[in-house]
Amino acid sequence: MESPDNKTRAPCRIGDRSTSDVVVRLRTQEGRDEWVYCHSYVLISNSKYFSDRLSENWPTCQILDSRNCVEVYCQESDLDYHINVLRLFYDINVCSVTDMCHGVRNALGVLRVANELGCPQIIASCVDYLEAVSWEETEEEEILRTIPGMGSQAEPILARLQPVNTTAIVRIFLAAIRFATSSPCPSLTDLKTSAQEQLEYMLTEDDDAPLLTADDQIKSEVSECINSLFTRFTSLLESLVCKTEEPVSETGKLQLFQSYLTDLSWACQILVKLEIMREFIMKWMEASDNIVKAVDQASPEADILESRLKIVEITAKILEPIAYGTIILPTAKRLKMVKVWLPFTRIVKPLIDAASADGEEGLALKMDGELWQSLESAFVSIILALPSGDQAEILTGWLQNEHIRYPDLTEAFEVWCYRSKVAKRRLASFGVSIV
Repeated sequence: MESPDNKTRAPCRIGDRSTSDVVVRLRTQEGRDEWVYCHSYVLISNSKYFSDRLSENWPTCQILDSRNCVEVYCQESDLDYHINVLRLFYDINVCSVTDMCHGVRNALGVLRVANELGCPQIIASCVDYLEAVSWEETEEEEILRTIPGMGSQAEPILARLQPVNTTAIVRIFLAAIRFATSSPCPSLTDLKTSAQEQLEYMLTEDDDAPLLTADDQIKSEVSECINSLFTRFTSLLESLVCKTEEPVSETGKLQLFQSYLTDLSWACQILVKLEIMREFIMKWMEASDNIVKAVDQASPEADILESRLKIVEITAKILEPIAYGTIILPTAKRLKMVKVWLPFTRIVKPLIDAASADGEEGLALKMDGELWQSLESAFVSIILALPSGDQAEILTGWLQNEHIRYPDLTEAFEVWCYRSKVAKRRLASFGVSIV
């Protein structure tokens, strides 16, 4: 059946039985049966499927009033989309398609049916719509299930989901690391935090490989940015410790102090992922005395418990690679770390526990129990790697301290007792001279 010249025909409407010459019968497995009165020349001019079905090469059945009948079997969920597509045949323009889409799910439904029926104009309009609008996460998953099998005409929809080349990834990573370590004004804290979270996500290996594999140039840039952050932190420390006269109040300085600590705690995560932690550890070690002094010298009215907790978190991340030999330091430096941070930690732990028990106000001050355990284990490992005389001094202080419960150095004490008791015999049996 050849398509008549549309220009010679008067306008017609879908469902107009007086002018209809074909019925599209939509049927579902659930038993739904819809009869839509249409016009063959409209169907033929807009759909390859109907053009084929209404041709002389395809048998059709006659129903009442000698109308041709084309049966279309579809899913229950797609029946309304079939009706929408049939309506669009009678008003095929971009505005009508967009109006009928009014949402990603509807547009996908219309597109799916238009693809099945071979309707290039409707497909193009749906593709333009879906390519331009925003998607919810669930809609994005549905798009990924639907679009790939539709061929090249639908490919523009997936442009936003395509992998980005390495150069673009590096550029955005470097821009983000510079902003995340720039200590922006408080009004930009949320933006800074978001950038920090995404940077960590980019470097994390989960179900997918990290988005970025850092080379020496990237590591150098990250180190430079974090060193600049640490330099600003140490300058603030000096002003807190020395009580220099500056226009910023002590409260303002302590707020900035907390902000820097939060950034440095995050920076530790990045440095660990990039395996470039050593320089940061050395800087933290050099600043340790001033960090403790700044906290001790804060006015009694200042609420710095959150800062104390953040310091403990950073210290735990610092001590772990030292304890397990990832970072090798001289004896004197390891001993200093224990002598500075063991007393600090044993004082802070009960303060945090007490605050956490206060209800809602203490929720922000809770620290992961595994982190406390990790910190305790790190202290034990570092202590047991020190000369026996230094171990004895540390353990004596622990046994005499009121905060003996944490860190619990029982394991270190037991090992020291055994080593000390058998030292002469063990060393003599191996021919080692006793110092």
